Amino acid sequence: MVQPRRVSSGVAAIYLPPWRIDVVRRPGVVLPAAARALAKVAARTLDAAMAPPPASLGVILSDDRELSALNEEHMGERGPTDVLSFPLLSPSAFPPHPGQDPAIHDRPAPLGPGRSFALPPRRRLHLGDVVVSVQRAVSQAGEGRGGQTGDVSWSAADELRLLVVHGVLHVCGWDHSRPTEAEAMRKLERDLLGVR
Repeated sequence: MVQPRRVSSGVAAIYLPPWRIDVVRRPGVVLPAAARALAKVAARTLDAAMAPPPASLGVILSDDRELSALNEEHMGERGPTDVLSFPLLSPSAFPPHPGQDPAIHDRPAPLGPGRSFALPPRRRLHLGDVVVSVQRAVSQAGEGRGGQTGDVSWSAADELRLLVVHGVLHVCGWDHSRPTEAEAMRKLERDLLGVR
């Protein structure tokens, strides 16, 4: 069994080799799913996306207020959203995946398979951060508007797990602006969550 190591209040560094998932729970946020379960689904997603190991990933569990501010600052959109991703590597740093624009891999990746830099001893490459509104996950699930398609009725824990998977895939270079990639992304999300 994986045991989280407490770093400070609201933060757990969960080691699932070759990954370290830093789960941060903002004050006042009540989780419908255990931090360990969210870290496990994040690690499975990193495996599926063939992220460069060993690496770390941040999963920040927050509320609509923070997501609304981040959404406006980084996406130019007003109001809350359910998940935002902040990748630190280019999509070309990850292996190609179904539906992806092939032009992404026509330019050299700053990092990725065969392209890397030496890290100091015992250090990991940080892939990026995923920020999830737990408040939005609970609301979407409660109203039967979950599943990234807005028509799935399931538990708040399942919706939160989906949002983590979705955000991690974005960190790993996945997108859903192209219909074929969106379809492949939705299929992989369902496979990772074990749903049809």
